[in-house]
Amino acid sequence: MLERLKKSLLEAPVFKRGEYNYFIHPITDGVPEIKPDLIREVVGHIVRIADLEVDKIVTIEAMGIPICMALSLITDIPLVIIRKRKYGLPGEIEASQITGYSKSQLFLNGIKQGDRVVVVDDVISTGGTLMATLSGLKAAGAKVKDVVVVVQRGEGAERLRRQGYSIKTMVKVDVNDKRVYQVSET
Repeated sequence: MLERLKKSLLEAPVFKRGEYNYFIHPITDGVPEIKPDLIREVVGHIVRIADLEVDKIVTIEAMGIPICMALSLITDIPLVIIRKRKYGLPGEIEASQITGYSKSQLFLNGIKQGDRVVVVDDVISTGGTLMATLSGLKAAGAKVKDVVVVVQRGEGAERLRRQGYSIKTMVKVDVNDKRVYQVSET
């Protein structure tokens, strides 16, 4: 299962961003190109493992968008995108994001008190983006039914699990300064 995803991750180039070994992949970066068969494989797996008895799919800009757009189209569940810029809409919620290589703000719109949501993201490394997302959803009064992340890297998923969050990941990668050297299904 997930053979296209695993093979493509093993072929992903790696570069240094400060001290961080950053892998470049179509699912996590949108380059060099996003192939439909890879999106179909990933979305098909999400449909099998996620609790989709929800009112909305929530993802974070930018690379959750291609995955979640396809998921929304096949499930008819509306999509909410957490953005990295402020819109100033009534009820907008701001959350602080700290990742392995950046700090920024996230802005949540389109979630109402009591909305049941599934959160889907492309990658979790430190857990900073997902923690900010979950905090924003809590502040909005949403009920997070499930969290699904395509690629797990580093300790972020475990850190969030220790805090009581249930995080489903599809594959785990190990990266050194030269390459993605291990990919395993989770």
